[in-house]
Amino acid sequence: MPASFLGIDVGTSGVKAILVAESGDVIASAVTPLQLSTPQPGWAEQEPESWWQASIASIRTLLAARPDANVAAIGISGQMHSSVFLDAKGTVIRPALLWCDGRTTAECREITDAVGGEMRLRDLACNPALEGFTLPKVLWLRRNEPEAFARLGTVLLAKDFVRYRLTGVLATEPSDASATLMYDTAHLRWSDEILSAVNLPASLVPAVGGSSEILGTISLEASGLTGLAVGTPVVGGGADNACGAAGVGAIAPGEAVTSWGTSGTVLAPMLSPHVDPALRAHTFCHVAPNVWYLMGVVLSAGGAFAWYRDQLARDLASTGEANERLNAEAAAIEPGAGGVTFLPYLQGERTPHRDASARAAFLGLSLAHSRAHMTRAVVEGVCFALRDSLAILEELGVAPEHMLLTGGGAKSAFVRRLQSEVFGLPVCTANREEGPAYGAALLAAVGAGAFPDLAAAAHAMLARTRLEHPEAGTHARYDEPYRRFRASYRAARIATD
Repeated sequence: MPASFLGIDVGTSGVKAILVAESGDVIASAVTPLQLSTPQPGWAEQEPESWWQASIASIRTLLAARPDANVAAIGISGQMHSSVFLDAKGTVIRPALLWCDGRTTAECREITDAVGGEMRLRDLACNPALEGFTLPKVLWLRRNEPEAFARLGTVLLAKDFVRYRLTGVLATEPSDASATLMYDTAHLRWSDEILSAVNLPASLVPAVGGSSEILGTISLEASGLTGLAVGTPVVGGGADNACGAAGVGAIAPGEAVTSWGTSGTVLAPMLSPHVDPALRAHTFCHVAPNVWYLMGVVLSAGGAFAWYRDQLARDLASTGEANERLNAEAAAIEPGAGGVTFLPYLQGERTPHRDASARAAFLGLSLAHSRAHMTRAVVEGVCFALRDSLAILEELGVAPEHMLLTGGGAKSAFVRRLQSEVFGLPVCTANREEGPAYGAALLAAVGAGAFPDLAAAAHAMLARTRLEHPEAGTHARYDEPYRRFRASYRAARIATD
């Protein structure tokens, strides 16, 4: 049979697996849902074993649907930053602390002080110390659970844990390593200076290979559990945002892509590790060799809409069309949502506020407002938060002629139009909607030798839709609502002061 490539994405809400043919067509797809644990407000945890069991389930579903599939290689994407703590035998010590976990403010201060200040940390890691990153979580474990820390042998990221269970190999690659705060992002190596400053041994972090490099093969045990052939190559893969960008072909300078997953991002590839002097945006390694990217992050994008739908539109849950119904209601409301503003800071915020304690709020509600106004305000609020990130990237010299959309925000015609109007840019989508899993499959195709590099794979397997332009004058209609949104941030702080 012709070769196919397996892409896996270890997300926050589920593990997605897809089979992709050399033509680029998705020939099978499966998703196994995951649950998020929030032991305290601002905390977020998951059991790594649940990622593994969900990966097994999704893979077996694929292979049952396509028993004739000839899987040539496997690529894995996963949620960034989330920490897996393993002991010396590779056993999970405790639940993973996730990217949206905000408990580590004290540890962020400790890191910054230990390395000699924020500007020195910027020089070493290209990023500030933020609660969601991996290193603060390691220090939190040391401070708050010393018995667990005493057992600690290795710290892994989510997709690297799944690869470990598939292959028995402990490894990572630059796109995820650069988001740990332990990696010298500019020089592509673990930072001995940072690790030494916080008194951690270099043995805690795994070896780093390439995103399309084969880092292991399917073990006999994993073969029995998943149905994959023993010896099938597994490549390095990448962080979900990097793989999501690769999955729509955004791997070269001049591109800009907005993604709506649980979180939301605005990402622009660069040929050098350009750093925001004010550290409002992140600088990470891309999954293409010698490419970096600037990125602004909204911690609750699709997650904010899902929370709103599940808590305030439960009457639509049984219809199976809740998203469509809500979007249709919101589309009937004029820009500005009748004066209602929504701040989407359910788990704090990254860009531009760097504030783990910020909280969400509806402002401006009156008896004259309906659910449709609130829905419109939620979608506008997410778009305004993403516009904050776009404004910073533009200030840093990124000047996109259009915006490539992916994730949940690309699926609805209403949300696509709203983003175009709020950003003041034409928008388009790719002909593949599988997100980071598709980018992981592209990396697998390169690792298997089907294409010489990621650019060639993207060129052969992807296409873009026609640009959708905002109507004349619509962008200006959001200036006042956006000003109101930005001025309302203080309300998020008042709620926690």
